Amino acid sequence: MTAITDWTRKWAATCPEKMAIHHQNSKISYGDLDRKITETAAMLYHSLELRRGDRVAFLGQNHPRMLYLLFACARIGAIFVPLNWRLTPAEHIHMLVNSGAAALFVEEDYQDHCEILKQKLPDCRLVTWGGRKKPGWLGLRHLMEMGKGHDPAPETGQDGPLLLIYTSGTTGFPKGAVLSRAALEYNALNSIHMHDMTHDDVILTILPMFHVGGLNIQTMAAFSLGATVVLLQNFDVEQTIDAINRDRPSLAIILPAHMAPLQAHEKWSQVDLSCFRAVTTGSCVIPKDMTRFWHDRKIPLLQVYGSSETCPIAIHQRAENAFDTEDSIGFAAKYCEVRIMDDQGHDCDDDQPGEIVIKGPNVMTCYWQDEAATTAALKDRWYFTGDIGYRDAQGCYHFVDRKKDMIISGSENIYPAELEVVLGSHPEIHEVAVVGRPDDRWGEIVVAFIVLNPASSLGQAEILDWLASRLGRYKHPRIFHFIDEMPRNEMRKILKEDLRARA
Repeated sequence: MTAITDWTRKWAATCPEKMAIHHQNSKISYGDLDRKITETAAMLYHSLELRRGDRVAFLGQNHPRMLYLLFACARIGAIFVPLNWRLTPAEHIHMLVNSGAAALFVEEDYQDHCEILKQKLPDCRLVTWGGRKKPGWLGLRHLMEMGKGHDPAPETGQDGPLLLIYTSGTTGFPKGAVLSRAALEYNALNSIHMHDMTHDDVILTILPMFHVGGLNIQTMAAFSLGATVVLLQNFDVEQTIDAINRDRPSLAIILPAHMAPLQAHEKWSQVDLSCFRAVTTGSCVIPKDMTRFWHDRKIPLLQVYGSSETCPIAIHQRAENAFDTEDSIGFAAKYCEVRIMDDQGHDCDDDQPGEIVIKGPNVMTCYWQDEAATTAALKDRWYFTGDIGYRDAQGCYHFVDRKKDMIISGSENIYPAELEVVLGSHPEIHEVAVVGRPDDRWGEIVVAFIVLNPASSLGQAEILDWLASRLGRYKHPRIFHFIDEMPRNEMRKILKEDLRARA
């Protein structure tokens, strides 16, 4: 296995002119990419005097500089901390204070946003790039020039923490999952096996790289193989369509939240999608119509299951089995072990729901400075996901629901995801989320939040009539809320805590 510190060096030596990154109007070859990483490592080590274990934060949208910093941190042994640019200064302060960041690199547009951070982070150096620099800030261009006057930064050549990813925080403050160099290397191997990825692939990255999905499901694996990454600043329908037409990507991650705006665009029906060998998706229960869209075009839609704590690939489909396992999340990743366990810690029989538990070199080492959360989640190197699932007789895994989302009503276990799939198949329902509400008689009752299609006048009585032949009566919602849109976090996941408060 090639070390992450040697990925770009290898391809710079063997195919220096090959395009590594296409971002906006910039095309960066592997020779240029490796040179930028070397210069960035020198800047971190000599100009900022950062050392092994120091935390280096980044705030900005998708940009090659983010990748320069990550690979440079790997070379000097520092820990890279990507921040979600959609969050508030208060949320960023929590992450920066918690991580003890020694330096924060900020896209020029976010300088005003970060001014409030200066008072809370007196020991954190604030670095920006571009022509505008506020008092007290350091300029990246000057720091890079300072670094060029020195020898290349010495490299650690050791495994250790490399990536500190803050979870999306659907409840409480986000926790920082610590991922090692080896975790990223093995995750890349899992990705290569999942996608049958090769040196000739072109990867379209539209997800934000502050999240493991955008960074690690395909993007980092591409660099390990010397493939090409088409990097969008963020998801934009026009830019995504243009990139498909121009760059002809062979692989991409497209989530259900992306499909509706893509399909609503007037140009989408004319896009030639034959360039795709496969499309990867995940993050929620996949709508049937999305699966049909890709499979009708003979393009495998590969579901992937994982989390920040698993770097994230743990379970996935492959092109060879995607058409036959549409209702599942696939099989254990090549370098992962998966168990389904009951509340007593015993392995469940086939088709028996239990907690999904994962072990492998891609699993986090701990939650940063949170011993209690680490102890609760990691036991004998097994990561307890908090998700309910089951394995079928063919060894294929199925996601049922979040353990904390399960509703117990009249001593019956009710899984919201099952209701969401059934309700979501109604032709007049655009989106649905199901939560539990405390009830003196039943313990909990089922509450459904529904977004209808435009012009629909569908009501509660009609929905219950429709459900009568599709779900056991005890699973039926007792209360319906018809709303205009779902509350979501920065990763477009529905905020069920908000819905529970409204239920």
